[in-house]
Amino acid sequence: MSISNQFNRRKFLQRAAGTTGSLALLSHMPVAWARPEGYTNSNDKISTLGDNFGDSIVNGDVIDLHIRKEVKAIAGGTSNPITINGSSPGPLVRLKEGQRVIINVTNHLPSSSSIHWHGIILPFNMDGVPGVAFPGIAPNSTFKYEFDVKQNGTYWYHSHSGLQEQSGHLGPIIIDPADGDIGADREHVILLSDWTFEDPHTVFRNLKVAEGYYNYQQRTIDDTIEDIKRQGLINTIKERSMWSKMRMSPRDILDVTGSTYTYLMNGRDASTNWTALYKPNESVRLRLINGSAMTYFDFRIPGLEMTVVAADGQPVKPIVVDEIRIAVAETYDVIIKPKSNSSYTLYAESMDRSGYVRGTLATELGKEANIPELRKMPERGMAAMGMGDMTSKDSMSNMSSLGGMNMGADSSMKGMQNNANTNMEMPHAGHNSGTQKSMAPEILPIDKISIKHDEDGHGVGATMIAKNPTSRLDEPGLGLEDVDHRVLFYSDLIGAMEWPDSRKPTQTVELHLTGNMERYMWSFDGVKFSEVDGPVHFKYGERIRLILVNDSMMDHPIHLHGMWMELENGNYPPPRKHTISLKPSEKVSLLISADAPGNWAFHCHLLYHMDAGMFRVVSVS
Repeated sequence: MSISNQFNRRKFLQRAAGTTGSLALLSHMPVAWARPEGYTNSNDKISTLGDNFGDSIVNGDVIDLHIRKEVKAIAGGTSNPITINGSSPGPLVRLKEGQRVIINVTNHLPSSSSIHWHGIILPFNMDGVPGVAFPGIAPNSTFKYEFDVKQNGTYWYHSHSGLQEQSGHLGPIIIDPADGDIGADREHVILLSDWTFEDPHTVFRNLKVAEGYYNYQQRTIDDTIEDIKRQGLINTIKERSMWSKMRMSPRDILDVTGSTYTYLMNGRDASTNWTALYKPNESVRLRLINGSAMTYFDFRIPGLEMTVVAADGQPVKPIVVDEIRIAVAETYDVIIKPKSNSSYTLYAESMDRSGYVRGTLATELGKEANIPELRKMPERGMAAMGMGDMTSKDSMSNMSSLGGMNMGADSSMKGMQNNANTNMEMPHAGHNSGTQKSMAPEILPIDKISIKHDEDGHGVGATMIAKNPTSRLDEPGLGLEDVDHRVLFYSDLIGAMEWPDSRKPTQTVELHLTGNMERYMWSFDGVKFSEVDGPVHFKYGERIRLILVNDSMMDHPIHLHGMWMELENGNYPPPRKHTISLKPSEKVSLLISADAPGNWAFHCHLLYHMDAGMFRVVSVS
């Protein structure tokens, strides 16, 4: 949806509410922590910001947070988002490495609520997942979170109760290192999110009723005519037939799109232009957080390169890129060096190109820069399924005996090939290919890992099986394969330091990401959470190799609570992450030190996928 269409829809909502004038004013008020000046090392005390910021930045050894539902101006309209301390997104929680913090969370909602501290290493009973870590926070009650802060970096928090996260129940966490050095002259937090004026339960119900309910960018007769011109009538008919057998569209990219979502940057939409200020010759740290419910964002600053220095709060060796795909729940820290007095657009585009949000980086308020056009929506083409050029004679002769992705009980199609869900995404040698890399002896190349499938193909919960999944860490992702600039790959990431535990794994656990899009069922190993027999067991103190296999044709951001996952990408030290995004028909290997006793949530961070059943409990004992 174009920005003009989004704005027209919001104006209609404003008129319907009869509050156009007041909302026009309120819509230009950002969450107070996202002040244009940002934060510098000279801000020794948050209190120096003054009373105008109220409770929007909270710090200290004792913090009080209050959860409510309030009428607010949001996304250019008016609604009833969930607020924390009066704002949505909630206040910036600023902590310091080495401190012990108490956070008192009071729930003023009529239903139970919670806060999960995403990416924070803490005792399991402080993790904030109802039914796993604690009972939840009942209405009109207070829960005291208390834990030692053992890390630094960029993180965030959100509700783990029902679908509350979609209603604005989220906020950023910044943990300063013990020495207080932010690694730049100035920093800005950029929290990306997606907002809908629909009730989240209505969104979920719509997804259950009709696959592709929110996809307004379906193929047209003009697209078919272009396909015929490019590859001929017979090839086009065969290609369409294969998609029909899978009961999918090649444009099934994101389940929820700009047709209902307005994309936000620090609580503001594109039309209100959140602005980050800098001074000439400064280095600026941008703390990028994808706090959306369902949206992968592609982030870039046209005309300005970014040096990635941290992923999911953990330091990595610097890598220079021009664009980053940020999966749901991931965070990246980048250092930029804007040129004197120039203005730049901070541009976050949804992966399916159904919308965007933008802000401005400038030396003074009121300035803007050119806003890029939305790029063309990508498609999951047959070449992306490992079939090469559709006009190729060899490719066509292999179409009836594909070698990788088998269709399950709901389809007669067998043996789809391994790269089953991208649009001719070509492997890349990696941006670090000119630097010396070393491989630790305990890192097992992913192509040496054999994959197992149940005889029944994981049951009705899995309509596809990736029989020959591959590593896709050297691929930029759907829609980014043809860009003429540098995109961050997982294969680029190298840990900035050796981690404390470098033992070889003694246990291997394999889990498959499975789904039935037509029924909107999502699961691990074909079994949704409500039907599992018990938790996944990790032996306390053991070193685990976790193999994840994406048997679906959607991207999934997988999050493990309480422990780090070290991505075996061929680099040493491997990067540590709390969220790993898997492309379709991809397999990844992760190393985990089971050093956190208790029960921990493990799930897809696409909110409606998690609610539909792609959730497990990992028990460490």
